[in-house]
Amino acid sequence: MKTKENIKELNLLKGPLWNKLLIIAIPLAFTGILQQLFNAADIAVVGNFIDNQDVAKAAVAAVGSNSSIVNLLVNLFVGLSIGTNVIIAQFIGQGRTDNVHKAISTSVIMSIIGGLIIGLGGQLVVNSLISIMGVPPDVFDLATIYLRIYLLGMPVIFLYNFETAIFRSVGNTRIPLIVLACSGILNVLLNLFFVMVVKMTVSGVALATVLSNLVSAVILFYLLCKTNENIKIIPSKIHFDKVSFNQIIKIGLPAGVQGMVFAVANICIQSAINSLGTEVMAGSAAAMNLELFSYYIMSSFGQSCTTMVGQNYGAGQFDRCQRSLYVSLLFALIAYLIILFLLFTFGSFFLSLFNSDPDVISNGLIRLRFMLMGHVFSVLIEVLSGYLRGFGVSTSPAIVTLICVCGIRIFWVFVLFPIYRTFSFLMLVYPISLGINGLAILLLFFFMLKKLKIKTTTMGATVRN
Repeated sequence: MKTKENIKELNLLKGPLWNKLLIIAIPLAFTGILQQLFNAADIAVVGNFIDNQDVAKAAVAAVGSNSSIVNLLVNLFVGLSIGTNVIIAQFIGQGRTDNVHKAISTSVIMSIIGGLIIGLGGQLVVNSLISIMGVPPDVFDLATIYLRIYLLGMPVIFLYNFETAIFRSVGNTRIPLIVLACSGILNVLLNLFFVMVVKMTVSGVALATVLSNLVSAVILFYLLCKTNENIKIIPSKIHFDKVSFNQIIKIGLPAGVQGMVFAVANICIQSAINSLGTEVMAGSAAAMNLELFSYYIMSSFGQSCTTMVGQNYGAGQFDRCQRSLYVSLLFALIAYLIILFLLFTFGSFFLSLFNSDPDVISNGLIRLRFMLMGHVFSVLIEVLSGYLRGFGVSTSPAIVTLICVCGIRIFWVFVLFPIYRTFSFLMLVYPISLGINGLAILLLFFFMLKKLKIKTTTMGATVRN
């Protein structure tokens, strides 16, 4: 199997839209699902293969309580990688190959240095972060161990995300999926080995996650070095380009902040969940894995819309950008309805795969049903935000999300929840905040529409000249 054939670029500037969007989105959706399955394997393994049931329950709660912190860190660099995706896609649409290589080189350097800063610097505040989360004493030490080991893997986790963004910029989402599948199988095998054979607990699943991400990052880097396409990496020519860095930051940082806003708000919610006891924590952690399947599928259409719009904006084709949006919204809505049916119908069964304790399943169902009600608004949030980012508009969606999501959820947790201290009332904040945010993003889209058309027309005239 030749590398050149594997890294074949899609022509996103001509031809039918629906099939190209599906070619990009379906592997992205499966990538998100596989990532979550392999992350869920951490919880499933410690929940089912640790001999002591009390330790197993505490281990599940420890891994789940770290999810919000991990998402906070990862979302920043995932957002920055979106900047890489958009900039490279726009340069390809404009036919500026030299700028493509500068952006790729800069992205690789950013990911490694940034990962080292976060991974090593984060060690200094691990105990404080776990304390702020309000993790109970029987879970505290396990949660701390898991987070410390996970942080050490930040450089390779960030590098992997930037590498997938490079592939995504040319419409190739298949190779990252294949690589993830291979490393994910390794992750599961290492989970079982460290927990069942070596008798480790959360430290074993954290170490397995780091090692499998290292394998993913190395394989993708090798493939990028071997391709003959626009996105080829030449290690001896990797250098930092200030202009590319500024362009990536301009788009990527607000996108990262938008992701971090969700994570910060969810940390506040997680701290409230932690105050309700280990069974609620374990049920919430299990449900979180299932609900994220829905999110990743919908976000895949937002990301594919970003790539399609980025290239066509670079080529000055506004009508094609608009059609990309409509098709992406339709596909995302259909996917949501399918997921809604499956999880509402078989939610108890899926939750039992993580932990068979009836109390854990009961609490998991509460979270799952409230979150799924709100995810219809995530269709608007993800696809419309992805559409705007394709034009390089990233700050406005971040500000809207900061106000609508972070503001509402923090108010709910610190003002309303102390009055009505039930898990159901706490979970109600999800559909309410997502609904308000979705409507606000929709209003922003209509406000920006005319400006985006003028901006694309100007870009098209520049490219033709």
